[in-house]
Amino acid sequence: MAADLAPGRPEAAVPPPAIELRGISKAFGPVQANRDISMRVAKGSIHGIIGENGAGKSTLMSILYGFYRADAGEILIGGRPTQIQDSQGAIRAGIGMVFQHFKLVPNFTVLENVILGAEDGALLRPALAKARKALTELAHEYELDVDPDALVEDLSVGHQQRVEILKALYRHADILILDEPTGVLTPPEADHLFRILRGLKAQGKTIVLITHKLREIMEITDTVSVMRRGEMTATVKTAETSPEQLAELMVGRKVLLHVAKGPAQPGRTVLEVEDLRVRDGHGVERLKGVSLSVRAGEILGIAGVAGNGQSELLEVLGGIARGTGHVRLNGRELDLSGKSCNGRARREAGVAHVPEDRQNLGMIMDFSAWENVAFGYQDAPEYQSNAVFMDNDAVRADCEAKMARFDVRPPTCTLPGKSFSGGNQQKLIVAREIERNPDLLLIGQPTRGVDIGAIEFIHKQIVALRDAGKAILLVSVELDEIMSLSDRIAVMFDGRIMGERDPKATNERELGLLMAGVGERGAA
Repeated sequence: MAADLAPGRPEAAVPPPAIELRGISKAFGPVQANRDISMRVAKGSIHGIIGENGAGKSTLMSILYGFYRADAGEILIGGRPTQIQDSQGAIRAGIGMVFQHFKLVPNFTVLENVILGAEDGALLRPALAKARKALTELAHEYELDVDPDALVEDLSVGHQQRVEILKALYRHADILILDEPTGVLTPPEADHLFRILRGLKAQGKTIVLITHKLREIMEITDTVSVMRRGEMTATVKTAETSPEQLAELMVGRKVLLHVAKGPAQPGRTVLEVEDLRVRDGHGVERLKGVSLSVRAGEILGIAGVAGNGQSELLEVLGGIARGTGHVRLNGRELDLSGKSCNGRARREAGVAHVPEDRQNLGMIMDFSAWENVAFGYQDAPEYQSNAVFMDNDAVRADCEAKMARFDVRPPTCTLPGKSFSGGNQQKLIVAREIERNPDLLLIGQPTRGVDIGAIEFIHKQIVALRDAGKAILLVSVELDEIMSLSDRIAVMFDGRIMGERDPKATNERELGLLMAGVGERGAA
C-alpha cells in the first residue's frame, strides 16, 4: 500500500493517510465500474492512478468527490470516516477536483469563476474584493499567475487549468484530484503544471493524479496505483517500478512502448497543398501560405505548439473550414471555398478525418455509439435497406464488430457517446474512419486521452494503413508520437511551415527551436 509500517515502529506513530478507501464498489446497471477497491494515499504526497480507458479510475475519483454514491465501501479522510453526499460535501472535507474538461463559464472573468458558488454573502462587491486579495496571494504562493480580470474564453488552455486549481485552493482544498491534467496541454504547459504540483506538495497538499502517460507517472509521483477492469491490481512506490512493469500491470500483458514499423515505401503523390491560406471569423490569417505534399505509403507528421495553424490545416483539408490556394488529391483539384467544400464531398473524394476535438467535431454525444459509427457514412451501401431507409440492424452489427476489433469498453452499441470515456470515444472515431479504406487519412491528436494499450493498438492501425499504400497526415502535440510514427516531419509556427526534417536525423531540441519560430525562416 502507499504507507507501510517500518519494522518495529508502533502503529500509533504513523500519521493517518490523507485518503483511505475501503472496499469501494460501484455498478451502472450490468457494468461493474469499481469492484471492492481499497487504497491509501499518504498526506503530502503525489499519488498516481493509472489504468486503461474504462478501468474505473474516473468513476472512483467521482465517488470521492461526491458525484457518485458508492454501492458499498467506506471513505476515510485524515483517518476519519467521512460521508460525501455531493461535491459540496467533498469541498467541506477539503477535497478539490480539476476535471479533464474544465467546469468554467467562458464569458465570466477569472475572478468571477473562482468565487462562483462561494460568494460568501448576498453582496457581490465585498465578495469580489475579498476574493481578489486571496487570489493574488494564492497565485503568488503557487506560481499560478493569471489575470483576475481576464475573460476565461480569452485564456489559453493552460491558464484555464490554473483557474480550476485556484478555484479549489480558494475553497481551502488540502486534497487535489486532477483527471488527465495534461491531455490538452502543450509540453511547456505540462512542465509548468508539474512545477505547480511540486510546489503544492511542498506546502503539504496531497495530490491525486489520474493519467495514462507513464512518463508523467515516473516523473512526478511518489506512489502509483494501477487499475484494470474496475479492480485495483497493485500499488507500488514509483521509484521501485518501471514504465514497462506499469504497462504490463495496466493491460495484463507485455506492451510495446515504441512504434514498431519498417521503412516507408512511398509511391505517387496523393496530397498536394500550395499556398494555402485561411482566415478565421475575425479576419485573422491563421494559415499563411502553407505548402506541403504527402505520398502514398508514408506518414507526414505536423509538429508544433497548439494554436499555430495545425487545427485550421486539418479543418480546411477535411472540408470543415474554407480557404484559398490549391489542394489536389490524386491530381484532382479540391474545392476550398464553394458549395462542395464540405466533409461529405471530401469523404467521396477519398479523405477520412479523425478530428482533434472528438466531442464537438467527431461525435454527437447524445447519439448512440452505433449512430456515431455511421456518422458521415450513413449513405454507405452496406447501411441501406432500400432507397429511403437505413438498415439500422446492419449499422448496429457493424458497430458491434468495430467495438470488438478496437476493444471499446463497454462493448454496448446502444449507449450514448457521452457514456464512454474519452479514450473509448477516440477508439470509436478511429475505427469509423480508418476502416473506410481512405486514400488520405487526416488524423489529429490520435491518442489524446487514450491509455497505453489503446495507444499501441491505434499506432499499429496507422502504420498498417501506411503499409497498405495510403497517405497519412498526422497532427500531434506529442513530440514522441510525431518522431516515432512519422516518415517525414514538418514543423508549424504562426501559420507557416518552418521546416521539414527526417525523424532519424533530428532531435527534440532542433524541433523545439523550429516550434518556437527559430529556424529556416528565422525568428518570427
